[in-house]
Amino acid sequence: MKASVQDAMTTEVVAVKLGASFKEMAARLRQSRVSAFPVIDDDGKVIGVVSEADMLARQVLSNSMPHRGEREKAEDLTARDLMTHPAVTVSPEDSVEVAARLMYTLQVKRLPVTDHAGRLAGIISRADVLAVFDRSDEEIRKQVADDVICQEFGAAPRQFAVTVQAGVVTLEGKAETAALGHVIVRKVRHVQGVVAVRDRLSYPDLYASVAGPGF
Repeated sequence: MKASVQDAMTTEVVAVKLGASFKEMAARLRQSRVSAFPVIDDDGKVIGVVSEADMLARQVLSNSMPHRGEREKAEDLTARDLMTHPAVTVSPEDSVEVAARLMYTLQVKRLPVTDHAGRLAGIISRADVLAVFDRSDEEIRKQVADDVICQEFGAAPRQFAVTVQAGVVTLEGKAETAALGHVIVRKVRHVQGVVAVRDRLSYPDLYASVAGPGF
């Protein structure tokens, strides 16, 4: 059985309200040693996310303003002004693989977890994901090559080249048909520990296809 987000997420989350000030958020970032906050409304629903990158960009712009009054005005901005919205979230029932692929695609370090009503339930980080996967690249490569390609599809070992780096699987070789190649790619995406699949297969009846990070 595959691990779900609920199995891996942290339920103690540092979040801020829409009215949180720049100074308040900067202090909480430092105290909590996190790189981003979910922003919630009065009902606990996740509205957006404020990251240290958002705040750093604002600070740089603020310091480059020529007039003191403009600098002070910039520092008065709140989470509502700085946040990225809508927030990209996952649910407790989603698989850890779904969370990992979103992090890989969006290049973020963590994702808020929300319940069916959109309320904050937890947060899942890259470290949480890796702890659940706990598989080496070589273990993943061996399962893909031996179990999926050779056993499930009966392909010769030399027909496909499989490489894995940081959970990202790259498939190379020539598929007998486009349909077969696409099925193999889908199967590989569901191997435990796979974060994304790069489809570098060549097809006899179609141009080479490039599969994104799990989507």
